[in-house]
Amino acid sequence: MAHRLRPVEHEFVRTAPVRLVFRREVSAAPERVFRALAEDVTGWTEWFGAVTLARPLDDGAGREIRLRGGTRFRETVLLAEASEVYAYRVDVTNAPGARALAEEWRLTPAGTGTRVRWTFAADGTAPFRLALRAARPGLGRAFRSAVTSLDRRLGA
Repeated sequence: MAHRLRPVEHEFVRTAPVRLVFRREVSAAPERVFRALAEDVTGWTEWFGAVTLARPLDDGAGREIRLRGGTRFRETVLLAEASEVYAYRVDVTNAPGARALAEEWRLTPAGTGTRVRWTFAADGTAPFRLALRAARPGLGRAFRSAVTSLDRRLGA
């Protein structure tokens, strides 16, 4: 059953009780990575294996995301600074135990490519927080696989 989460602002990605941070360098330039993240929302299904549906809402101010396994999110974009940062919070989800969720994709030039840093920030019940910490290795693998796939897609 879907439930509304506590609305958080961008700073939550730095202050959340659970913060999972992952990094990877790709050969694509920051501008191209940013466009894929922020402007080609429907394209997420092509490179992020866990995402089965991604569509912009409210003229790009929000998103609807569905994951394998049935988890759903309705999100609000918090920050979209061209070629640097793309951040959003989850407003409604069916994930049990979640109280607040936000994600940030930070892009930094790395030679001719990009250093991608993804921060997954969360608050929730004690079992939810424990489950997220336990899921860290799997989320890391999913991130690395997704960013590698995105880089291949952008190079094509």
